[in-house]
Amino acid sequence: MKYLRHILRNNLLLKITSLNAVVIAVRLIISLGVQRILAVAVGEVGIAKIGQVRNLIQIITSTSSLGVFNGVVKYVSEYKENQHRLQNLFSTTFVFVIIGSTISSLVLLFLASWITIELFGDLEFLNITRLLALLPVVIGLNRVFYGVINGLSEYKKYAKIDLFSYVFSIVFLLIGLYYYELKGVLFSIVLTPLIQLGIIFYVFGSILKKNIKVKKLAFKTPYAKEILAFTLMSIVSIGLLNYIELDIRTMITKKLNINEAAYWTAMGFISKNYMTFSSAIFTLYVIPKFATIYSGSVFKKEIISIYKTILPLFGLGMVLVYLFRDFIIAIIYPDFTGMEPLFKWQLLGDFIKLLSLVIAHQFLAKKMVKSFIVTELLSLGLFYYLSKYLVGQYGVEGVVMAHFYRCIIYLGVIIVPVWYYFSSQKKASKN
Repeated sequence: MKYLRHILRNNLLLKITSLNAVVIAVRLIISLGVQRILAVAVGEVGIAKIGQVRNLIQIITSTSSLGVFNGVVKYVSEYKENQHRLQNLFSTTFVFVIIGSTISSLVLLFLASWITIELFGDLEFLNITRLLALLPVVIGLNRVFYGVINGLSEYKKYAKIDLFSYVFSIVFLLIGLYYYELKGVLFSIVLTPLIQLGIIFYVFGSILKKNIKVKKLAFKTPYAKEILAFTLMSIVSIGLLNYIELDIRTMITKKLNINEAAYWTAMGFISKNYMTFSSAIFTLYVIPKFATIYSGSVFKKEIISIYKTILPLFGLGMVLVYLFRDFIIAIIYPDFTGMEPLFKWQLLGDFIKLLSLVIAHQFLAKKMVKSFIVTELLSLGLFYYLSKYLVGQYGVEGVVMAHFYRCIIYLGVIIVPVWYYFSSQKKASKN
């Protein structure tokens, strides 16, 4: 027992993993009940529409901040002892947020009717799109502040913010459902960023004030070139991915029916819940750690260490999800029996995705823009076109099959630029 405590005390990755596991466990327990309530209350049609709104918010999350999140994580972790550089960084990011949120708001406002019809097929939820047009600046600020939290590796405060935000947003969602049914749920999802911003200020406000000197912020962009690289990467990885998911859900609805689209959406909700386990590890530990590694042998050693730490836990969890898939469907999504064939392909794809994501975060840590964009476009392109092709042969199961196949190819592809990067570093050090 003393040995285990010693390991935990001296291993930051284990500390983050263990604390994050507790938060995710609580979230999963709450999510089980909430997803069941939603499935029963709004049915397949409602679940599909919720998926559309969440994808749209993710796109706005990328555009409102112009994708500065990973750049903030990287440079805060590097410059946290240099106040002058931090102020230049924050001046740049806030200019980006102002530009990104203004453009996002105007697009949502002037194209509200068209966006609503594309998402929902009619104008019943037009006011939800209009409300979202008021919130990009809030969403953008959230991303900057979350980037600071991750860059400083404040994993305990991150866990607290994550849990509090989730609990309060769920309470808000249930109130919306009780009084206004599906429309109330969608309104609560759109307004969740306001809750998150309030909790960030409450839990992390003093540290933000210490690191971000508001009076010293200037309307200048000294780190524009560095941050623009992350903008491109974010638009490709978050913006394009969510656009593709929106298009695939619409395609499933048209080719098959909205119930099949709901099964895929529900499978995606389950996947996102357990994949959340890894997201904090990447931003709190992997990016800051990889940013300081320039040796191929050290990088390989770190990759193995990360795999040894998280893969057994992750793999066991996924096996349990698969074994109890019928029970999960009965508990969370009663009558969603069409989901059952999706579990195998989704879980296999997600496990391989985790393997590749650990390596791929080298692109973010070292700002390998071309490598990131090329491999991401390949991955998303494969997912999109394989989904279109396989849906015709296998129905909605074809989409999760496409997810599995593209993850295998992506894992093989990303190894090449990472290997080339360290080979170049080795040659440069000899010269």
